[in-house]
Amino acid sequence: MDVTLALPLLGGLSPQQFMRRHWQKKPLLVRQAIPGFRPVLDRASLFRLAGQAQVESRLVQQQAKGWRMKQGPFGPRALPALTAPGWTLLVQGVDQHDARAHALLQNFRFIPDARLDDLMISFATPGGGVGPHFDSYDVFLLQASGRRRWKIGRQKDLSLQDGVPLKILQNFDSEEEFVLEAGDMLYLPPLYAHDGLAEPCVGADGKAQDCMTYSIGFRAPGRSELAGELLQRLADFDDDAQAGVAPHLYTDRAQAATATPAALPPGMLEFAQQALHDALKDPLALACVLGEYLTEPKASVWFDEPVRPWDAVHPGGLCLDPRSRMLYDTHHVFLNGESYRARGADAALMRRLADQRSLSVGDLRKASESAMALLADWHEAGWLAQAPA
Repeated sequence: MDVTLALPLLGGLSPQQFMRRHWQKKPLLVRQAIPGFRPVLDRASLFRLAGQAQVESRLVQQQAKGWRMKQGPFGPRALPALTAPGWTLLVQGVDQHDARAHALLQNFRFIPDARLDDLMISFATPGGGVGPHFDSYDVFLLQASGRRRWKIGRQKDLSLQDGVPLKILQNFDSEEEFVLEAGDMLYLPPLYAHDGLAEPCVGADGKAQDCMTYSIGFRAPGRSELAGELLQRLADFDDDAQAGVAPHLYTDRAQAATATPAALPPGMLEFAQQALHDALKDPLALACVLGEYLTEPKASVWFDEPVRPWDAVHPGGLCLDPRSRMLYDTHHVFLNGESYRARGADAALMRRLADQRSLSVGDLRKASESAMALLADWHEAGWLAQAPA
């Protein structure tokens, strides 16, 4: 992607300009970000997806007694009637289950894949919403069909209502209001409060239009969460164990008899400090576990066996499965929670696969035997597939 070219998706801004002016700074409303946009899934397809056990879905209703939320999957009769107002169905990770949703997400790859999370679809009957709230991450809200009214504001008071199953703001203070129709998009930075309500909408054909909003969300791991995860992975990154050397254990030959047995020994504290220092001193190890963490598939994700047998000269080339997450750094490539050392022409090939999510036959002709063997293993695991000729 040429990040210097102006895009209708960003209201005539280039990705470079958008990132400099708006990303994590201020909202952006784009009318007709995708002119003539139509939902990638119709209502029936979305409901079927919400009925699958491996798909994360939620039903949110605001009733006289307050808010209610139920976790899916939802059978054919588990959802309220379409004539019932004020309910919302949220289906998470649609890009992992539908090729068209996955293709839509590729329009946002001017932002690093390490940050990109998923595409969530919200279906709502008139008056449906999830209440005024804020997200801890950036989000693009693309109206796919129907109409939704958004109220937004730079919220200072982030206190939440008690006793509700959702994180709803106690004192929402809106500053701006927009009505989004199909093809319109609103970008919001983290912690920007927003409240969206579905409104009745009649199309040109005189029929009622479903209110469907697509949320393109981004992951933003917390510092303590990231530190804990990386330290755990570094602990497993044991060079001594891999080399067949005895583990480095704490010793205290000079320990004297003590009359205060509950006191923490100073030597053990020093040993712990040195252990952390040693774990963090290798930049390759730290980068390695970070890449593995960022590409780890979600718990609900699993991969199917390949439809076609491996063919090293398949005329369609190869493409990553939509559920695969692939990143790289100077020394490694990372795929679905695993890391691989890469250098030279093979490293360039694997980086091309990560950036383009596909390899042509011409690309594959340049691959070494070891690279082709690795691609074959990934194909066998269902992480990539042979593209149609």
